[in-house]
Amino acid sequence: MFLVNDKTVFLMATLRFISCVIEFTAAMLFLKFDSIEKALKINAVLALIGPTIMTIVMILGLAGISGRVPTSKFIIILSGVLLIFWGVSKGR
Repeated sequence: MFLVNDKTVFLMATLRFISCVIEFTAAMLFLKFDSIEKALKINAVLALIGPTIMTIVMILGLAGISGRVPTSKFIIILSGVLLIFWGVSKGR
């Protein structure tokens, strides 16, 4: 169906697919347990998994382009990623 030549892209997509399956499973568990307390516990686990997968995918992507783009552009991209993490961690 898809022909992927770049192993990094394939790995990034695989991690995102795994993330999707985890999220879907969590939603199904919400429905199965039918309990706000259990749903909150499951959601707390998702709060750890989501950022972890995003970080891993970002690291893989940055490692994949590190040799293909000039150092100046790589630093700009890396700065953007760091600003995302800084922005979401600072709150208000």
